[in-house]
Amino acid sequence: MKIVISNTSENPLYQQIKDQIKDAILREELVEGDALPSIRSFANDLKVSVLTIRRVYDELEKEGFITSQVGIGTFVSTSNIELLRESKRRLVEKKMLDMIQTAKSLNISKEELNAMMDILYEEGN
Repeated sequence: MKIVISNTSENPLYQQIKDQIKDAILREELVEGDALPSIRSFANDLKVSVLTIRRVYDELEKEGFITSQVGIGTFVSTSNIELLRESKRRLVEKKMLDMIQTAKSLNISKEELNAMMDILYEEGN
C-alpha cells in the first residue's frame, strides 16, 4: 500500500491518510486480516506525528474498517459487509457527481454522457 500525502492539499494529513487506507480496502488492495504497520513505523515512513497515525487508526476502527489488538497489531476488518458496500457506493457516487459536473460544464448532454458511459463500461475501462 502506497500512501501519498500533500502539504498543499485542502484536506488535513490524517484525512488524506485515512481516505487512502479506506480506498485500498474498498479496492481490495488490503483484505480481511492484512496487518497494517505499527503506529510508530507508519508515522516514521510517512514523516508525520504518531498522533496523526493514532487518529487515523482510531477513526478507521470506529468506522469498522480495522481492528486493533493490544500487543499484537492492527488489522483490516471487513466484518461489516454492509458498511463496506455502502462505502463503495458513496465512492462511486462521488466520482459520478464529479463526472456529471464536468460534463455539464462542457455542455455534454445526459444522453451523450450515458452513451459514453455505456461504451466505457462495456470495454471494462
